[in-house]
Amino acid sequence: MDQRQVFDVLVIGSGAAGLSVALNVAEHAKVAVLSKDTLQSGSTRWAQGGIAAVLDDEDTSQAHIEDTLNAGAGLCNYNAVKHTVENGRDAIKWLIDQQVQFSKENGEYHLTKEGGHSHRRIIHAADATGVAVSEALIGQAKSHSNITLFEHRVAIDLITCEKFNLPGKGVIGAYVLNEDSGHVETYRARTVVIASGGASKSYLYTSNPDGTSGDGIAMAWRAGCRVANMEFNQFHPTCLYHPQAKSFLITEAVRGEGGYLLLPDGSRFMHNFDERAELAPRDIVARAIDHEMKRLGADCLYLDISHKPKEFIIEHFPTIYERCLEFGIDMSKQPIPVVPAAHYTCGGIVTDEMGRTDIPNLYAVGECAHTGLHGANRLASNSLLECVVYGRSAAQHIENIIKQKLDVPFAPDWDESQVTDSDEDVVISHNWEELRRFMWDYVGIVRTDKRLLRAQHRVDLLKNEIKEFYTNHKVTSDLLELRNLVEVSGLIIQCAMLRKESRGLHFSLSHPDLLPVAYDTVLTP
Repeated sequence: MDQRQVFDVLVIGSGAAGLSVALNVAEHAKVAVLSKDTLQSGSTRWAQGGIAAVLDDEDTSQAHIEDTLNAGAGLCNYNAVKHTVENGRDAIKWLIDQQVQFSKENGEYHLTKEGGHSHRRIIHAADATGVAVSEALIGQAKSHSNITLFEHRVAIDLITCEKFNLPGKGVIGAYVLNEDSGHVETYRARTVVIASGGASKSYLYTSNPDGTSGDGIAMAWRAGCRVANMEFNQFHPTCLYHPQAKSFLITEAVRGEGGYLLLPDGSRFMHNFDERAELAPRDIVARAIDHEMKRLGADCLYLDISHKPKEFIIEHFPTIYERCLEFGIDMSKQPIPVVPAAHYTCGGIVTDEMGRTDIPNLYAVGECAHTGLHGANRLASNSLLECVVYGRSAAQHIENIIKQKLDVPFAPDWDESQVTDSDEDVVISHNWEELRRFMWDYVGIVRTDKRLLRAQHRVDLLKNEIKEFYTNHKVTSDLLELRNLVEVSGLIIQCAMLRKESRGLHFSLSHPDLLPVAYDTVLTP
């Protein structure tokens, strides 16, 4: 990248959050959007269920606010919840204007219900809402003359004036690996937006694509941003259990439309854990499944909606129906084998309602950010809503900065002269496997102080190994992801060790009680 080319906005991430910022600011700005793989590779496409918003006359904003607060187990930021919910209808209208084709029934948009919600308020595109949103926003971005899209660009680190003793304050760009050329490029920008997703790839089993390696959170932490509540990792209760079915989610809407969770003997069990049974919030359902699997020594449990008409199943869940058939499972006739899997990072980079971080001109939007909306447990289908609402809020604030047309200083180019190609990539794969396995075993759905100490010890050793490797060898996408995963795993462990209670998604056998006063676990570099 020629350093003479300066963008007004550099967006790291091409999912719903990043593209919401880009499209909302592009009328007034020159925007670059980076995708670490193809434009379609982020987590947005994997969102099946839909987007929560108050769209029905029988529903109210207050009801949505209360449902979000209840799911968040006393840790939500009320102002963040209110901001998100009250801007929900406008966010959906904007998506419709971007040509997102939501499902209709009898001429009206169809709304479904999911766990933790008191009303039907999930607008969706069958069971492939993320695909519909992603394709529409990518299409709009491709056709916009002020947006330049870069694929196969892996962000390495942020460039700040303070780090390089440059004139000015705050972030001025990023170093980025061009995977096509194998070289590191320098991107300069007046503002930078991190929209790189969460960190579920820290765990052995995840419902998300390979890109969720905590890159943005790790970069922001290294640059000097606070992070908060990283211990709250949401495990989706129902991922398809099959040797070849890597990372395939069974949407919560299956339970919302009447699906039952079953033990291997065919009996229901959720009523033993919560009066809402299958419609309890995700943290409760995931722990219940984990408990029963361990109690029985079972490899998986089952989700059954075969009591519904086949036509109903195919109409509402065509993607899941076809996908299950590929593995020899007919969900209209038999239950689906399921297991919990790491799904969503509720904590992240500390931001305000405009997406601003601790560093001037640096914003964070979407799953990588900690806005306070999700508290200790994200309410189903609030995530895409947050992406759009905060993406639009950030864009509005960014406009005021780029109007100033401040000069962006030249940054030192990346120095590759002191490193060599590695002939020991097996070190990366071995460390990768070890990290994800001990995070699953020691920092998973159920934790103890002893398990956390073991995990901390292991992550400290890995950090030292990877630092040496990173210092001496040319960067690759695998090395960069591993470096970031180790960083964010350490942050998860630190936050978990600071929380001396069980709340929401953080459940500790060493501290099973709920403390009377809720607090955020905020880490400062």
